[in-house]
Amino acid sequence: MNAILLMLLGLGGMFLGYVFYSKYVAEKIYKLDPDFRTPAHEFEDGIDFVPTNKYVLWGHHFTSVAGAAPIIGPAIAVIWGWVPAFLWVIFGTIFFAGVHDAGAIWASSRNRARSIGALTGDVVGKRSQSLFMIVIFLVLLMVNAVFATAISGLLINFPSSVVPVWGAIFVALIIGQIIFRKWMNLGTISILGVLALYAIIFAGPEVPLTLPETVMGLSDNASWILILFFYAAIASLLPVWMLLQPRDYINGLQLFIGLFLIYGAVLISGPELVAPAFNTNTPEGTPSLVPLLFVTIACGAISGFHGLVASGTTSKQLDKETDARFVGYFGAIGEGSLSLATIIAVTAGFATLADWQAVYHSFGQGGVSAFVSGGAQILQQGLSLDVEISETLLTVMAVLFAGTTMDTGIRLQRYIFQEWGGIYNISWMQKAAPATLLAVGSCLILAFGAGGADGTGGLAIWPLFGTTNQLLAGLTLLVITTMLVRLKRPMYVTLLPLLFLLVMTIYALLIQLKGFYDQADWFLFSLDLLVLIAAIWIALESASALTRIRRENAAEDAAEDKEQGS
Repeated sequence: MNAILLMLLGLGGMFLGYVFYSKYVAEKIYKLDPDFRTPAHEFEDGIDFVPTNKYVLWGHHFTSVAGAAPIIGPAIAVIWGWVPAFLWVIFGTIFFAGVHDAGAIWASSRNRARSIGALTGDVVGKRSQSLFMIVIFLVLLMVNAVFATAISGLLINFPSSVVPVWGAIFVALIIGQIIFRKWMNLGTISILGVLALYAIIFAGPEVPLTLPETVMGLSDNASWILILFFYAAIASLLPVWMLLQPRDYINGLQLFIGLFLIYGAVLISGPELVAPAFNTNTPEGTPSLVPLLFVTIACGAISGFHGLVASGTTSKQLDKETDARFVGYFGAIGEGSLSLATIIAVTAGFATLADWQAVYHSFGQGGVSAFVSGGAQILQQGLSLDVEISETLLTVMAVLFAGTTMDTGIRLQRYIFQEWGGIYNISWMQKAAPATLLAVGSCLILAFGAGGADGTGGLAIWPLFGTTNQLLAGLTLLVITTMLVRLKRPMYVTLLPLLFLLVMTIYALLIQLKGFYDQADWFLFSLDLLVLIAAIWIALESASALTRIRRENAAEDAAEDKEQGS
């Protein structure tokens, strides 16, 4: 099959989903109100609560939730064939991710921009809140520790990306000042920012940088991880308008330019998909497609981390409630578009099926490296771009996304510690600096405690990320569904995705539990069991809460009917 047809079907489907389905959900289900006073205005402080232009906020939300996940997940999942990956990305984006992301922003903005975990206490119950906060903490711990490892690996393997990655931060700081002080209009700033970013990207191969193999007894990988966490700690304390917003916005524009180049190259060269549509000859040890496909592809279909960003940072910057449709749902479309480009790159970027099979010789292969090499070949064939420049461009795109996710992840983890401080009346934990130290410290303990001097400890619990992350997405939909029931609004748009996710996630957790038991990996077995118990417990508590609310609604309706009848 030609990649052009796959591209047109995927992009066309997501476009129709945004135009029609997102409008229905925004107007009929969430009933977004342009006159509602959002927390960004109510609690404006110039640091975390900042009313923000919806295009800038879209850039922040989209690049924060994207990271490398919409690349890694699909690039691994095509081992089952490109058809299952394609269908889950497209339908998952339209009916799951967009509804989830916009709903999390709406739910949080209607509750003083509190995180989805904190909301659970009011909507479901205090016991569920405690369990939910543990799940959230685990997800953030995994994301921050593993993304630091992924970024450091890319910086080491692609020295030409070092200058562009750190130069982008300098560009973002300048743009942040210009936007905040309104020295130029957004269009001019956007053009100048993108030109500066791409100038640095094209300069990268001319000045490749590497760290010494050992620095004060630490490997280059460990040194990069420490540098990244030091930077993330500072970034999480800065006002959002100074670095987080402009960096994410420029990265969002960079992504669309990158996607335009990839899709343009596909249109010009028309590569054939060499990977099988359904892989009936998967390598030994490859798990079953159901349910593992639905936890392997997270971002790009639906991801619990999106709910953390939506209710953690995005809701604090929402200028108008109606912006939630563009920021949340269209942000999900951006992720789906990146995942679609990844599927094309890792299935049409190889010369032959044998070349593809040489990479996908076992489950877990592919990932960012397959996207970079496959995408670079497509860019070279379609646009005659130099392969090294193409690889640098795609590597920088992946690293910048991972970096923005890490920035936001540390800030979110800081919020979690601050919320814990509020829940348990620990005054010092409610302050930004101590909470940031706890956030970074917990990540470093995992990175160097479980990974030794190399700092790769995040990989120790990464096998649980897919299931834990998707559980979090299900629980976020649960909170939204409960709110809809309480407001006496239709709930099927969130209830059906919720039920699907809970079934698939609990099924996957049980499969993984058996695998960890067979391997005698008691650490992961214990964590898996903890997450499984939390999932079942919260599901039961939520079912009880939904039943109770429906009874209360029925009693209220009966009382109103009786009053009107009398």
